[in-house]
Amino acid sequence: MPRNDAYGYAVARIRALEPGLFDASRLNRMIDADGLDAAFKILAESDYARWMTEGARYDSALEAELCATFDEFAAFVPDSELVDIFRIPYDFHNVKVVLKGAFKARSGGKKRYDLLTRLGSVPPDDLVSRMESEEYGLLPWGLPALLPSCVSMWEQNADIVEIERVLDRGMFAAILSLAGSLDFSGVISWARARIDSENIRNLLRLQRFGFDSSVAAPFLHDGGTVAVSALIPLMSDQFDAWGRNLAYSDVGMAISAVEGSGDFDELMPALERALDDFCSAVVSSAKYSASAPENVTAFLWGKEMEIKNIRTILVSNATKTNSESVKGMMRRGYFG
Repeated sequence: MPRNDAYGYAVARIRALEPGLFDASRLNRMIDADGLDAAFKILAESDYARWMTEGARYDSALEAELCATFDEFAAFVPDSELVDIFRIPYDFHNVKVVLKGAFKARSGGKKRYDLLTRLGSVPPDDLVSRMESEEYGLLPWGLPALLPSCVSMWEQNADIVEIERVLDRGMFAAILSLAGSLDFSGVISWARARIDSENIRNLLRLQRFGFDSSVAAPFLHDGGTVAVSALIPLMSDQFDAWGRNLAYSDVGMAISAVEGSGDFDELMPALERALDDFCSAVVSSAKYSASAPENVTAFLWGKEMEIKNIRTILVSNATKTNSESVKGMMRRGYFG
């Protein structure tokens, strides 16, 4: 049986789950709600209600919903690696938390294991145990090789930025490697789009803090559709020229519509939204197929965007941000 044919049942399950996702109408109801309690009430009308126990923080409910989604998909998707691709960033987040905690403890500081998430592929308790005992061999995603070098870097220069850079590069390499092993063209394209997006973000951050192009290369990741060598010269131009300079690429077209005349605090959220929408667009066509494995990627990425939108709404509601401004922050999500 061709691999795509094995996804007929999985896609049918996904279609059955689609009505539970938030569309623009429901998000707008939350944005326009009269206060945070009213927004919570709308959220409680959805699948998130099962996690909204008394006294629970909304972040806990959002994490629990995404965790349950990952677990559910892993149970019926023929290639569970499609779910693991989404777990990789959370594994690396947890690794950073444990490392920073260990480094702080050496100087009398406190470990912050409350910042660990259950969304990774390795249970937090197992990860902490293996890292603290330096039993790295059972960890996935190239971590057995990365972790000793990170510890060594800390002992030599205590440069946490350099350590994070090394881990980020390992994370994107793991995502792209896993996507390549699956050999689904849309999933590979989505992974490469993630790398393009992160590279553009990093370039803008470096420019914002006054760095020149000579220091950019270590902060950029290989594997995107635009070569690192083609990205570095962008730092010599204002942001509003970046889209034109990259017009030959999909990511260049995606950022060309971002208004670049505002200051960084206005520009970065607009760019973040455009790049997330760009990644959504890469796999959106899968929804027209009854057997494409990319349906899994489209749904899970859409779920992550939904949660990002809900979190933005709740924070903005609590801070009484103008509703039209909040609507401008919304990602396109699964339904576009």
